Amino acid sequence: MERVEAKNVTVSQGVRMLFSLITPNESSFETLEEVPTYVNQATPYFVGLILLEMVLGWLKTDRPRIKINDFITSLQAGMMSRLPQLVMRSLELSSYIYVWNNFRILELPWDSAWTWWLAFFGVDMGYYWFHRFVHELNVLWAAHQVHHSSEYYNLSTALRQSVTQQFSSWVFYLPLALVVPPSVFAVHVQLNLLYQFWIHTELVKNLGPLEWILNTPSHHRVHHGRNPYCIDKNYAGILIIWDRMFGTFAPESEKVIYGLTHPINTFEVWTVEFLNYPYLWQRFWEADGISNKLSVIFKGPGWTPGKPRLGDIADIPEITGEEKPYDPYMSPVMQVYVSLHFLLLLGVYDNLLTNQAIFSEMSVLLMTTYVLLSLTSLGFLIDQRANAAMWEMLRCFLLMALYRFGYIKHQELLAFPIEVFVLISAIYWTPQSVNQQINKLKKQN
Repeated sequence: MERVEAKNVTVSQGVRMLFSLITPNESSFETLEEVPTYVNQATPYFVGLILLEMVLGWLKTDRPRIKINDFITSLQAGMMSRLPQLVMRSLELSSYIYVWNNFRILELPWDSAWTWWLAFFGVDMGYYWFHRFVHELNVLWAAHQVHHSSEYYNLSTALRQSVTQQFSSWVFYLPLALVVPPSVFAVHVQLNLLYQFWIHTELVKNLGPLEWILNTPSHHRVHHGRNPYCIDKNYAGILIIWDRMFGTFAPESEKVIYGLTHPINTFEVWTVEFLNYPYLWQRFWEADGISNKLSVIFKGPGWTPGKPRLGDIADIPEITGEEKPYDPYMSPVMQVYVSLHFLLLLGVYDNLLTNQAIFSEMSVLLMTTYVLLSLTSLGFLIDQRANAAMWEMLRCFLLMALYRFGYIKHQELLAFPIEVFVLISAIYWTPQSVNQQINKLKKQN
């Protein structure tokens, strides 16, 4: 049988898919293999909109609307969230296919506009309930808090995703698998996610009558706020009608202060991703009795004994409107250094995810090790950790070895200057690391 390949999107489709403006005729496919990888193909459009937001923001305020430390941390979290793709298929899609193959009660036609629109509304409603549950169940909030940990609100915030959240979202789409073909679901689960990218901005204020129907930047700013009126509001994906129907809608009013109610004050991506799990474990063991222990897991993150299921809004720290985001000083030279190495990391990461199928197992293992080591080391540099020099030295030497043995390659024109840059970096960090270790031993003695 002839192998059917996924479609590539046109430039017009690439722009429109970010706003869920793809029509049924151009996005209905008979088989899963034909469904475009919309999310993977969206990268250049993400980059374009982020650059546009940066330029417009600069022109509007005469200062950058992003901070390098926060920006890179958001992108690192997004990169980490996609690494499971190296070893497993999307759990949302795998579970959906299993239910469809074994339990479907009706097979709606894949090429019907009615099926397409049913999937559109079904996926969006499924996302609403999934999103609401991850805010209202502490065990799920431990994953989702990653997305809310930035104290800024820009397009890069949309990419700050949890590596563990994908292991719970699949449940909420399974009812659709009883009637809607997987190829139709695979289109809408991607379009729903892509729509939510552009609403992470402060540049778009009010969209008039569309505010009644669609999830907009204004509505989603409320969702990302830590003001009391913002807590547990506006869970929508594309349509805000679900929040209006189920009593979780709140319009934007006073100035929104972004982030968690208790900011984590770090840019180290492992801490950003997993900080809440040891905290949840500690609360679980410290709780008295099985009832309180289960409540720690299955009630809201703000719950304490004697309080309502979702906690008491009065316990939220007071918001004055003068709060400043966590932003430790980082020298311009270090910002440039981290940015350049992050660009090198992005190139390796994209090559790894795109060409994994043609790489040897050893290549995948070594490149993945480099990616994880880079996420760690660059996070330590941004966070100004005491052991950052040692990790950065190891990272640079690993990168040099991967270049030398041909596991990582660049265009011929760039190969030499890049290798020189990495070599200089390794030479710089070696004495820094040695001095750190000497000082550490002196303190111990």
